[in-house]
Amino acid sequence: MEATGVLPFVRGVDLSGNDFKGGYFPENVKAMTSLRWLKLNRTGLCYLPEELAALQKLEHLSVSHNNLTTLHGELSSLPSLRAIVARANCLKNSGVPDDIFKLDDLSVLDLSHNQLTECPRELENAKNMLVLNLSHNSIDTIPNQLFINLTDLLYLDLSENRLESLPPQMRRLVHLQTLVLNGNPLLHAQLRQLPAMTALQTLHLRSTQRTQSNLPTSLEGLSNLADVDLSCNDLTWVPECLYTLPSLRRLNLSSNQITELSLCIDQWVHVETLNLSRNQLTSLPSAICKLSKLKKLYLNSNKLDFDGLPSGIGKLAHLEEFMAASNNLELIPESLCRCPKLRKLVLNKNRLVTLPEAIHFLTEIEVLDVRENPNLVMPPKPADRAAEWYNIDFSLQNQLRLAGASPATVAAAAAGSGPKDPMARKMRLRRRKDSAQDDQAKQVLKGMSDVAQEKNKKQEESADARAPGGKVRRWDQGLEKPRLDYSEFFTEDVGQLPGLTIWQIENFVPVLVEEAFHGKFYEADCYIVLKTFLDDSGSLNWEIYYWIGGEATLDKKACSAIHAVNLRNYLGAECRTVREEMGDESEEFLQVFDNDISYIEGGTASGFYTVEDTHYVTRMYRVYGKKNIKLEPVPLKGASLDPRNMSGRAGCAWSARATSSTPLPAASMPGVPSARPWPKTGWHSPGLVRKRKGPSSTVC
Repeated sequence: MEATGVLPFVRGVDLSGNDFKGGYFPENVKAMTSLRWLKLNRTGLCYLPEELAALQKLEHLSVSHNNLTTLHGELSSLPSLRAIVARANCLKNSGVPDDIFKLDDLSVLDLSHNQLTECPRELENAKNMLVLNLSHNSIDTIPNQLFINLTDLLYLDLSENRLESLPPQMRRLVHLQTLVLNGNPLLHAQLRQLPAMTALQTLHLRSTQRTQSNLPTSLEGLSNLADVDLSCNDLTWVPECLYTLPSLRRLNLSSNQITELSLCIDQWVHVETLNLSRNQLTSLPSAICKLSKLKKLYLNSNKLDFDGLPSGIGKLAHLEEFMAASNNLELIPESLCRCPKLRKLVLNKNRLVTLPEAIHFLTEIEVLDVRENPNLVMPPKPADRAAEWYNIDFSLQNQLRLAGASPATVAAAAAGSGPKDPMARKMRLRRRKDSAQDDQAKQVLKGMSDVAQEKNKKQEESADARAPGGKVRRWDQGLEKPRLDYSEFFTEDVGQLPGLTIWQIENFVPVLVEEAFHGKFYEADCYIVLKTFLDDSGSLNWEIYYWIGGEATLDKKACSAIHAVNLRNYLGAECRTVREEMGDESEEFLQVFDNDISYIEGGTASGFYTVEDTHYVTRMYRVYGKKNIKLEPVPLKGASLDPRNMSGRAGCAWSARATSSTPLPAASMPGVPSARPWPKTGWHSPGLVRKRKGPSSTVC
């Protein structure tokens, strides 16, 4: 790195991915005296470089995924340091220095995925801590005094440790919004601290040995709690305390032993996502049809059959995803196909025989998974796709005719049919193989299958015939598009591997956000989110969002929208760029982060301007004279106000506040013994206020 004159003005540097294993570190980094953030992720560091001591304005330091065994060094000498991210290293208890917790502005600390066996000493002295992540360590106890001072915590992650109990002082965390305790053996912890955390919005207790006996009896005070995860526990029914949560939107009860649901679930009027997979459910109560805002319902790996699904499930007008794989379903209610917004229907590994004919009129359907249903025969598609309704004759005589049966057999079937029984078709489809009419059932299924295959084959042939010249081109496909180079903002391999990539807008350009901060958004910033995935054909596909913070400035909002479009053009994607606003995110956007996002106050400075604090100096002068007004500096104290000099207009005391960079008259300069006339420019008469830009000055 060559030394240049611009280094003192650099605000941020990302050196991630370089090789600093041999002890080599760019010496010119210490010349970046205005550096605000520095990223050294995946650089092979074994210790902190001594050049960090010169970065007195450094606020954010990230050293994740290295080989650090200690953080001892120069961190305590950085007075402006606010965030330390040292996840995925080899840190042990002695490797965390005590003096870093004396930094006044330290508010973010991430020591996850290390080798800690206890909480860092002196951590309780970090009184301004807002985000604390100690997950994926081997911590077995939390000191009682830890949360006495950390009362401003907003985010606390203690998951995947060895905690068996929690200190009672946790009830002091009245501002806590996110609490994650997954993967701790908290069998004997009653969690009596929870009702006192009135600001809690997210509570994750996955795999914490929860039962009906070690959960609080009531959580009515948690009026803001919207996301609860109690999966992978030992619950045999839904805890009563969950029915009283007025703001509940996402509930995960998967991988428990729940056998039935209470009729009280109709109290979840705001629930949007309900996960009941991998339980022992045999039926759903009709009250589930009253969850008018439900969008996602997961019922995989239960014991549900056709009778276990309520017939009124079609009343869920906002239902978008219905998953019931690995159950005992032979049919599904026809009303399920009347959910107008249903996009994803997963029914694989069941005993399906057929589906309702209305399945073809799910206009929003994107995924229909019916694999591993060996006896399934799809109802034939309508010949005229533009038709709004169509009828299929499922009568026995018609199916026998399609199967090639003799006219006598068809006539006998028609003659033997009595009055129509609404349950006849259902019972006929459920008839066991050893029934007396097994041959006729096989013929019916064969006829339905042949008709479906024939119609599908004709549609494929007609589609192939129209492919060369029948495809209508969009109006903009013939326009010549200019060749633009976006490599200045995005790397060549962006969007080439499935996963999530996030950029933050800083000084008009997108800056890559490290994985540790995915899902954590600063309220005064804007972000670009790229989700890369493989579609059903194995081809790369993308979803692009740009997120607008509630306190973001105009330049960040505009740049996030512009660069989101630039990213789409760079990838050659056909998707739209979706605008997401803080507090009003779409379900698709929340699903990218598994419905787990959080807001952090603050953000980077605007690219248009930087506001710096102005320092004022207060001085006092004696003003005297009639025709020639003179100014004499006097000490700034009450004794300088001599009454003999305050009579009439001949003399008075005058005080002024001026910035340290404001030029002062010669008489006000230290070391000037004699008084000199004040410049007349800008004055009208003694005793008036001078009209000038800058700090105001008052003359008696």
